[in-house]
Amino acid sequence: MKKLTKEEVNPEIFDLYDDYAHSKIDRRAFMERLSIYAVGGITVGSLMSFMMPNYKDTMLVAPDDERISSDYINYESPKGGGTIKGLLSKPNNSSGKLPGIVVVHENRGLNPYIEDVGRRAAVDGFITLAPDALTPLGGYPGNDDEGRTMQSKRDRNEMLEDFIAAYEYLRNHPDCNGKIGVVGFCFGGWIANMMAVKVPTLGAAVPFYGGQPSAEDAAKVEAPLMLQYAGLDTRVNAGWPAYEEVLKANNVKYEAFIYPDVNHGFHNNTTPRYDEAAATLAWSRTIKFFKDNLV
Repeated sequence: MKKLTKEEVNPEIFDLYDDYAHSKIDRRAFMERLSIYAVGGITVGSLMSFMMPNYKDTMLVAPDDERISSDYINYESPKGGGTIKGLLSKPNNSSGKLPGIVVVHENRGLNPYIEDVGRRAAVDGFITLAPDALTPLGGYPGNDDEGRTMQSKRDRNEMLEDFIAAYEYLRNHPDCNGKIGVVGFCFGGWIANMMAVKVPTLGAAVPFYGGQPSAEDAAKVEAPLMLQYAGLDTRVNAGWPAYEEVLKANNVKYEAFIYPDVNHGFHNNTTPRYDEAAATLAWSRTIKFFKDNLV
C-alpha cells in the first residue's frame, strides 16, 4: 500500500480525526466518514493507515538509551486511583539534585509517545514521572482505541489527584531538588492547567492545547505558565481569551504561543498531525521555561 502524505489528503480529515480521537464518533463512524475522502485512488484503508499513530518508527529516545535510566515505579494516590504505575526517568550524567517534571498523557493512557516524552525531558536534565491514569483499570492496554474507552470510565477529577500525587512523589524523591513542573498534552494540558490551580507550590506548568479552568479556578493560579496552542485548533482556542483575561487580572506570570497553521496534537510525532517545526520550537521553549523556573 502506497504511503500517503499530508499534501495528498483533504485537510478536513484532521478535523474528523480530532472528533474520533476525542470520542465524539466511534471507529465505525470514523471509517464511514473517511470513505467520503477515498477518491482518486486513495482508499479508506490507506487513509486509516495514514491517520493512525506509528509508535514503532517515531521513538526519539529508546528505553535503554545510555544517557538515562528509565523504569516503571508505583506510587500511592490515596485521593485518586490508589496505587498508580508510572515511568520514572532521569539522566545518568547528573551531579546533585535534579528538577522534576510530571509528564501527563492524553485521553488514552500512558502510550509509547508519552513515555518517549518523559525520556526526552530526562535527556534534557530532569527527573521525570509519566503516570498512567489507567492503572486502576489494568493500565494502558497497548492500543489507543481501548485506552480511550478505558479512560472514559474514570472520573477526571480523581485522575487529577493521581497526577497531584505524582508531584508529591517527585518532590520527595531523594534525587529531586523539590522544584517540580508539569507538562501535559490535550487531556494532559487540562491536567497541567488544573495542577496550577490546585498546587500552590507548583514550580511551572506547560499545557499543550489543554482545556482551560473556569474563571473561578483560574483566579487561583500562582505558578508560572507557558501555554502552547495550535493555530487550527478552534475547539480549544475558544477558551483562551477568557483565561488570559483572568491571568492578567491576577498578575500571573505567563507566556502564550499560538503556532499558525498547525493542528491539535502537533507535538505528537506519531501521527500526521505532527508538525516538526512547531513541535521542535515548542519543546525548546518548554525546556528553557522549566530550566528558568525549576533549576
